[in-house]
Amino acid sequence: MENNVEIIQINISGEDKPGMTSSLTTILARYDAFILDIGQANIHSSLTLGILIKTTSDKSGFIMKELLFKASELGVMIRFTPIAEEDYNNWVKRQGKNRYIVTLLGRKVTAQHIAAVTKAIYDNELNIDSIVRLTGRVPLLRDDREPKSCIQLSVRGSLEDRSALQQQFMELSGLGLDVSLQKDDIYRRSRRLICFDMDSTLIETEVIDELAERAGVGDKVRAITERAMRGEIDFRESFTERVALLKGLDVSVMEEIAGNLPITEGLERMMTILKRVGYKTAILSGGFTYFGNYLKQKFGFDYVYANELEIENGHLTGRCTGEIVDGRRKAELLRLLCQFENIDIAQAVAVGDGANDLPMLNLAGLGIAFHAKPKVKAAAGQNISTIGLDGILYFLGLKDSTIEEQPHH
Repeated sequence: MENNVEIIQINISGEDKPGMTSSLTTILARYDAFILDIGQANIHSSLTLGILIKTTSDKSGFIMKELLFKASELGVMIRFTPIAEEDYNNWVKRQGKNRYIVTLLGRKVTAQHIAAVTKAIYDNELNIDSIVRLTGRVPLLRDDREPKSCIQLSVRGSLEDRSALQQQFMELSGLGLDVSLQKDDIYRRSRRLICFDMDSTLIETEVIDELAERAGVGDKVRAITERAMRGEIDFRESFTERVALLKGLDVSVMEEIAGNLPITEGLERMMTILKRVGYKTAILSGGFTYFGNYLKQKFGFDYVYANELEIENGHLTGRCTGEIVDGRRKAELLRLLCQFENIDIAQAVAVGDGANDLPMLNLAGLGIAFHAKPKVKAAAGQNISTIGLDGILYFLGLKDSTIEEQPHH
């Protein structure tokens, strides 16, 4: 009698015990079973383990018998499901479909959030493969750090209309949730360079407004800034107008402002970790090099490109030297940095909040609008509005438990 091939799915669930996977796979090895797929998930102290094996009909009975004994000895539940070869082959074909990563980010991620996101995924005929939590365990008592929560879903299928799904996700930001949708390709796993806008992104102010306050032209400059940010007037034109109003300001004022810049939540943690994992970082700003260099020294950015205020006899002249960094120039600098670092533009990330950041956000492999104006949010692929800059780490797929050294007790 010939021995037919059998495909069996084994599901184990119960309390997580050390050595469980090892003792079960040892039995499979003894009977030369071939493992087609294996996956495990742990929640709290319980585990579910799935193993898909290929064996032959003369061995399958012995394998199941021994596994049953072992499972009862370990005190876990075990279930066997025979899989038809045709079903297995169809499953393999589906594996090749497009994969996407959906990241849910917020101060807290609620059941309502997860229900809304998973419904949108289901409505778009996508399938969820895995769910992992990227943030650390949630303490039941409030701790003094700003809370943050992040859950990452891996989904697959043929997405007919990506922008429509992104739009559905965007609408959830009203519920205090940021949702990122990224294609899960080789570039997502090998990002190398991150370029940041400075004003209202790395720092919670527009430096030009601060300078204007000191020069006594605050209201005039703020009005022009607002119009530029809304995209009503050309950035260059508005920039030149605003800088001219700063004429005669004493240089010591710049030093004082730099020392008191309001740093955006999460900047220090983000930079520490980006450097630890080997990212190159750049500030591409329509602001001023003086403040960009201050941040570079303080947090260790690799590059700064911004506007150089002209100074004569210790005072601002109301002019800038060199080329003005506007939206077009930011995108150009992003491209140049990629060439210089010898990376594909798809490996670059750009982060900003204003209309003049859109060219660079759209050019980078991953463009993130950070606490941005509605117009910018709508045009950017990804948004972070709920938490600080370290939220970017989760969009890169980094997990708290792997990026934070455990404190030694």
